[in-house]
Amino acid sequence: MPPTDLPTAVGDAPTLASRRLDDLPERVARSRPADGDDAIDVFAPATGERIGRVPACDADDVAAAVERARDAQAEWAETPAAERARVVDRFGDLVADRRETLLDLLQLETGKSRRTAVEELFDVPTGCAYVASEAPDALAEERRRGVAPGITTATVTREPVGVVGVISPWNYPLTLSMADAIPALAAGNAVVLKPDEKTPFGALLLSELLEVAGLPADLFQVVTGEGPRVGPPLIDAVDYVAFTGSTATGRTIAERAGRNLIGCSLELGGNNPLVVLGDADVEEAARGAVQACFSNAGQLCLSAERIYVVESAYDAFLDAFVRETEAVTLGTGYDYDADLGSLVDADQLARVESHVEDARERGATVETGGRARPDVGPSCYEPTILTGVEPDATVACEETFGPVAAVTPVPDADAAIAAANDSPYGLNASVWTADRERGAEIAREIDCGTVNVNDAFLATWGANDAPMGGFGDSGLGRRHGPEGIRRYTETRTVGVSRVGPLTFPDRIPTDWFVRGAFAAMGVGRRASRAVDAVRRRFSRP
Repeated sequence: MPPTDLPTAVGDAPTLASRRLDDLPERVARSRPADGDDAIDVFAPATGERIGRVPACDADDVAAAVERARDAQAEWAETPAAERARVVDRFGDLVADRRETLLDLLQLETGKSRRTAVEELFDVPTGCAYVASEAPDALAEERRRGVAPGITTATVTREPVGVVGVISPWNYPLTLSMADAIPALAAGNAVVLKPDEKTPFGALLLSELLEVAGLPADLFQVVTGEGPRVGPPLIDAVDYVAFTGSTATGRTIAERAGRNLIGCSLELGGNNPLVVLGDADVEEAARGAVQACFSNAGQLCLSAERIYVVESAYDAFLDAFVRETEAVTLGTGYDYDADLGSLVDADQLARVESHVEDARERGATVETGGRARPDVGPSCYEPTILTGVEPDATVACEETFGPVAAVTPVPDADAAIAAANDSPYGLNASVWTADRERGAEIAREIDCGTVNVNDAFLATWGANDAPMGGFGDSGLGRRHGPEGIRRYTETRTVGVSRVGPLTFPDRIPTDWFVRGAFAAMGVGRRASRAVDAVRRRFSRP
């Protein structure tokens, strides 16, 4: 049964954190109330029941939200980075403290299992802890080498871009909204968040916790609504946009951002490879493949969908993988009994079914799974393993975003690398081998932004100090690490001369000083000879 503090339908009226679930839409940054057709119904994937409504915002609502955010941002930008970091740190603590309510809400909105919900939820406070710790240093001004050391200085400062628009997806609504919003706030910006219309309530509750943590009013705005209606005016109004979603939508966003001459970071689609080498521990690789392919019912940008196994290990790996997959439990309860939960809705279920059916029609074999499970939930689907998949099958070429994996034998490691790279996508990959050094070498040959050796995806995603993002059609820019904080800033270089205007050659220092300066800059004898040549040129009558 669903938890008692959350309604399963609008008519069920207990409380959520001492408030009704249908009170949360009051936090939407909207210029007028929503009623009638001017609202969006939100449904629980696990039951198909309506759980609430949120306003269908439009361009006017977006403009008002950005204006309020921009007004609040000016003072926030002047707040010391260390103080901003303390707000971020307090917010992370609040998320951890309110975990049971947030877990219930996360399951209610997404249909994911409790196990997966826990993985998602705790990514937020760990990300906050990293940003709070590192942002002050990442944003601090830097001294750089001047044109003439001792005579000039060069200092780089980082200024917030202003208002950041964050467009987040439904599959990890807490993690992927906050992974973009928190570093933007820490860098001194305001944020206007557009959550997916399927999963708006988590974002609204987080906006409340941000204010409790001390974030100034209006600095974090939430606009709910459909992407085609809300996205374009948001991109046109903000100073930077961060998006997670499909490659097709990402191209549209990048094009619009380019026309507006604003920056963007895009984590887009993937058709991620997993490579099993001949020396791998197949039992360990099989357990890892279950995590890599089926976490969150495969609705994870980092999920593996293409598995390439060196022939000498193929049979043993396939047997182990099928056995481990058939042990996976499917369910929609608010406990820890089930490994996998529901797909997000009927449309996603139809996509998964169509990809599997296309593979079957082209001669693929379903080793296990391959069925919808309406007895568990209206959008549930069994974890599925396919073999004999043709290279031009939809499941081999496109992102399924469901619990489906295609396993293919290859003759050797070189063939596995070539197959892994035979894709326009390059988000995440996984390599399994008993030789970790060899695995790291192979990882460097795979064209993906993150590559894990003997792990599915947490070794890279969980490394908050390391950048994360995609190659090719999998996106632009990076989140995490100092790069994920600095993307929300503009650099300013301030150069200071201690001797007045630097005219040439009147103010060129003495030969020994120039040569010494170039030596200190590390450019060596060649630059010194260049200086001699220039001096001779200007010393001629």
